[in-house]
Amino acid sequence: MRDMALLTILVGFCWLALLRPWFGVVGLAVLGAMHPQSYGGEFMPQLPMFKVLFLATCLAVVVDYWKTRQWPKVFWDWRLVVLGLLFADFVITTQFALLPDTSLGRLLEVSKLVPPLLLTLWLIDTREKLHYLIAATAAGIALVALKGGYWAIMTGFGDRVYGPPNSQIGGNNEFAVALAMVIPLLILWLRQTSDSALRWAIVAAVTLCYIAALTSWSRGGLVSLTVMSAMLVWHSKHQFLAIILVALGVGLALINLPEEWLARMETISTYQQDLSFQSRQGAWEQGLSYLKSDPWTGSGFEGWRAINAKFQNLGDPGTLDWHSAYVEVVVEHGIPGFLLWSTLLIGTIISLSLMIRRGIRSGESWVVNHGAMLRASLVAYGIGGITLGITYWELMFQILVYSAIALRLSRVPDAITRIRSQEISN
Repeated sequence: MRDMALLTILVGFCWLALLRPWFGVVGLAVLGAMHPQSYGGEFMPQLPMFKVLFLATCLAVVVDYWKTRQWPKVFWDWRLVVLGLLFADFVITTQFALLPDTSLGRLLEVSKLVPPLLLTLWLIDTREKLHYLIAATAAGIALVALKGGYWAIMTGFGDRVYGPPNSQIGGNNEFAVALAMVIPLLILWLRQTSDSALRWAIVAAVTLCYIAALTSWSRGGLVSLTVMSAMLVWHSKHQFLAIILVALGVGLALINLPEEWLARMETISTYQQDLSFQSRQGAWEQGLSYLKSDPWTGSGFEGWRAINAKFQNLGDPGTLDWHSAYVEVVVEHGIPGFLLWSTLLIGTIISLSLMIRRGIRSGESWVVNHGAMLRASLVAYGIGGITLGITYWELMFQILVYSAIALRLSRVPDAITRIRSQEISN
């Protein structure tokens, strides 16, 4: 029954894509966020829903060109150049990888992120399309949080909440950071709708996202959630009310969450004595120690496996992962890869900050809202990445692309004004 329902959803998305190609991009955002095939029973888990819809969307673009004899407009952004250089660096580091075959397989897997991102940049060219795309991404993960939040309430917050199985956000720590990234997108959606019923539904989704994130028992997720929430309060139109709601939420959490959860979160302040942190610190020291001998090409993808084996031979028990996006990218791809990856993330955060200032000066609330919420989402990722190896997250790259589109659209009125001024002067 579930398989037939999922197949019907896939067919529906493909049909919408053939009607309007950009509908396919919105559908891809939903499938990428929810990873619904993992909830299938018989044949759907083996069906690559995302790939099928991507191919259908590409076909729709060709059919649309055949009808109109006009391709969608292409725009350039500095992030495209940096992204291209980053993946070129990935190819180079794979050639010098400690585990060439493993690294090549990982390179091919990560490279699959690029075509859908380029398709998004190509087809999403208006504020309305961007609105639906952001709402679809937020709704996709919020629906998973609905299940997790309900389970948390029913079990008295004593059981950990996880993300979609076999996905990048399947683990409890990863899911908590993903929710911290998605909550600002839900707030952005809330600010853009006036429908009363929908607004209440979004408020309920935000609440359940907070509940699911807290019940993941993720300490890194809690830090990410806290920083993101502070940014939401800062950008709230009613800061006093927002502070009251946050205080109320904290109070309810302290009352309802079990003592074991509180004891686990208290270890954040004594992280140096925590065994989990010591394991992460060991991974960082191992990786950075190797980086000193090869700072330019790094170890290649999955290099931690070879480096870990080397330290185990020296008597060190080793670790199971880098446990940090920053350590992961610098050790696997050297200093050039780290600089390119950091430029994408930090450069976009800076661009969004400038976008907020520009929106405040011009009085355009949609510019301020998009800049503030997308920035909060990327900051949540940046905080979560300190203790999680989430360098190649699809959700992060999606937010970067959404930011690039929002930044371009925020400049459109200025461009039109300049053109009209030139026409008048001529």
